[in-house]
Amino acid sequence: MSTPFLSVRDLRVHFSTEDGMVKAVDGLSFDIEKGKTLGIVGESGSGKSVTNLTILGLHHPDHTEIEGEILLDGQDLLAASERELERLRGNKMAMIFQDSLASLSPYHTIGRQIGETYRKHTGASKREARARAVEMLTKVGIPQPDLRVDDYPHQFSGGMRQRAMIAMALVCDPELLIADEPTTALDVTVQAQIMDLLKDLQQETGTSIIFITHDLGVIADIADDVLVMYGGRCVERGTKKEVLRAPQHPYTWGLLGSMPSLEGPVDVPLSPIPGSPPSLLNPPTGCRFHPRCTFTEQVGGKRCATDQPPLELTAGRGAACHLTAEQRAEFFTDFAGTRPN
Repeated sequence: MSTPFLSVRDLRVHFSTEDGMVKAVDGLSFDIEKGKTLGIVGESGSGKSVTNLTILGLHHPDHTEIEGEILLDGQDLLAASERELERLRGNKMAMIFQDSLASLSPYHTIGRQIGETYRKHTGASKREARARAVEMLTKVGIPQPDLRVDDYPHQFSGGMRQRAMIAMALVCDPELLIADEPTTALDVTVQAQIMDLLKDLQQETGTSIIFITHDLGVIADIADDVLVMYGGRCVERGTKKEVLRAPQHPYTWGLLGSMPSLEGPVDVPLSPIPGSPPSLLNPPTGCRFHPRCTFTEQVGGKRCATDQPPLELTAGRGAACHLTAEQRAEFFTDFAGTRPN
């Protein structure tokens, strides 16, 4: 079996605040192979973005407690110095942020901002950096790149700014790309274009991608493997086909049930997950999903409220739930029967 390009083991990220300790990530493990895409899905506050900011080393050391292990191509990122992380960021690993307007400086041209990253990591001249910026804008589909390279972010549309962000992230050909909900604020047509662009660039460069989203429809389009997060923990893991076609965790069932279908009757009501995500200042004991779960009585007693279910993986597939395999199959069959085909 090949060594994973990125390996995260028992990661715990806790923040110290005036109200107490926030357990943003609490025992997370996953691997990514070279050239593959891992989709991380979950509601806001589940720990998706914190996980990936920690991989990049973008956390405040004075207020953050981190345990576990993060290996990037065999290098321990948690043991790396800030100087070493600066060398890796933008070069070997890069991130596309959700809000392109907030992430781009309004005071500098698009070309300068793309070229600055390139110059920092390669020592290129200003002329070489500008030529590289034009090349990258061409690659991500910006029209008239030799002219638009001198425009400012406010002169770009939302979709074009996001393409510029992708160009900036890929300018040094990173081997790991983290995309934090890069299509959330875009209309569906532009979303599809951005997704196709990322897939084409991955096929061309062999980059590994972590794609963070709350949208299972996006996951179905881009991911190879899926990790479902809830309350700072992984509750389900598997290939895209396994998780979307035969989910094993009630939370994943809830995510699927809350999605509208393009097929079947238009008046079929959605089935939202009851309740709200847990407070990570004082998370529930046992299974963190149990206060919102409708299957706790089937487990018997108060086991869901007292015992944390382990995530036992077989060939990378599994779910952290006290329901037996037979119960999951039965209940998912009942759930699937209520969904339009």
